[in-house]
Amino acid sequence: MECISVFDMLKIGVGPSSSHTLGPWRAAERWLSEFTANYELHTVDKVKVQLYGSLSLTGKGHATDTAVALGLMGEDPEQVDCDSIEAKITTLKKTKTLLLGGEHQIVFDFDNDIVFLKEFLPFHANALKFEALRSNGDAISETYYSIGGGFVVKEALQHTKENKALFKTFPYPIQTGDELLYYCHKEGKTISEVVWENELSLLAPGKIDAGIRRIWDTMLECMYLGCHTEGKLPGGLNVKRRAFELHQKLIGTFPYSNPLEWLESIRETEVKFRQILKWVSCFALAVNEVNAALGRVVTAPTNGSAGVIPAVLMYYLVIENHDGDFDDIKRFLMTASEIGSIFKKGATISAAMGGCQAEIGVSSAMAAAGLTELLGGSPEQVLMAAEIAMEHHLGLTCDPIAGLVQVPCIERNCMGAIKAINASELALDTDPSEAKVPFDKVVNTMWETAKDMNSKYKETSEGGLAVGVNLSDC
Repeated sequence: MECISVFDMLKIGVGPSSSHTLGPWRAAERWLSEFTANYELHTVDKVKVQLYGSLSLTGKGHATDTAVALGLMGEDPEQVDCDSIEAKITTLKKTKTLLLGGEHQIVFDFDNDIVFLKEFLPFHANALKFEALRSNGDAISETYYSIGGGFVVKEALQHTKENKALFKTFPYPIQTGDELLYYCHKEGKTISEVVWENELSLLAPGKIDAGIRRIWDTMLECMYLGCHTEGKLPGGLNVKRRAFELHQKLIGTFPYSNPLEWLESIRETEVKFRQILKWVSCFALAVNEVNAALGRVVTAPTNGSAGVIPAVLMYYLVIENHDGDFDDIKRFLMTASEIGSIFKKGATISAAMGGCQAEIGVSSAMAAAGLTELLGGSPEQVLMAAEIAMEHHLGLTCDPIAGLVQVPCIERNCMGAIKAINASELALDTDPSEAKVPFDKVVNTMWETAKDMNSKYKETSEGGLAVGVNLSDC
């Protein structure tokens, strides 16, 4: 049984995609680490990278080539200055030289040494192969798979302890919703309390809190940045940022100069009933506009769906409970992450494997679960809320126009957040014993739907809106 931590499900990284940007970036880092464990870096004369399947078909729009190059340079997606990325890639293209691992300079042609191949490898739709040509004539290659949410594996090692590093280490190992409920009942704990005990088997309490604070701070800063940045998004679609103007119409006159003061300012703003959904949409738009501009976001569980969870958590803090504090934030994120991990184990969180139901659908279910726990729902009602949210995303396709995480992706985060809130309200007003669809059934149904879905609707930009909209009109 695979044990997935909160910090596996909620990763900090650079947009626009966890599977097409963060995953390939981490794969490049991992390849470098594994290569240098066996060979001297200075023996490398040249590096070539081959992108397969969905990484090839939508890799340009998802900045996969940029991510791979930055990973080869030894840049860290959690620490890199996002404003410096464009300059780094421009310099690389101009000089055709790359400082491999930040240490060894090699000749590298950005436009030719990263090859886009439409071929799909059998194991997963997102595959990439690294090859190093050494000075002695040897060619050393390795293939990795970006399986969604920033997770990276090797095919041959998918079922080994290397990719199951947390194998059976949790006191409460959970694969399904039923197993989660079993531990909640047996121990008399809420879902977040069960997750907390599992996290304690990995880290000290202070480190867990510090990690979750960093996740929340990143989410809050991302929303703040998105609400205070105007203009158009990069990529050629000329998509106008909307969070800026929407935020201006909604915000009150309370003064602020940083994200925390901004949060308090919104709490002081008189929010009318009709404005609630506008605020939720504003938060979601803000995050995903930052994501689309290669900004720093939290995969939740992916970059393409990064706006849903922070938008719903902000809804709780500024609408439902003005006294909400870090403990509430921690409980929300732990509960949400557990729901996401069950979808990853029982289905997928990769749009290249399951369409957008695997991203927005899962994020909506996660957010619904977190909100329901904070509003006093039982573990059964938490799972019911997650089930309702996913039930109404089943079959949602991934058809990004021009391969960019912009249309329809950004608006879908607004829809996912609003559905999460609605799902939570429905679950809280329902006796779980009356539920007709168990949570585990919807997880299984999502996976069966994913397998039945035509491949052109799985992050290839070969179907749906991606071919139905004339780019010349954009």
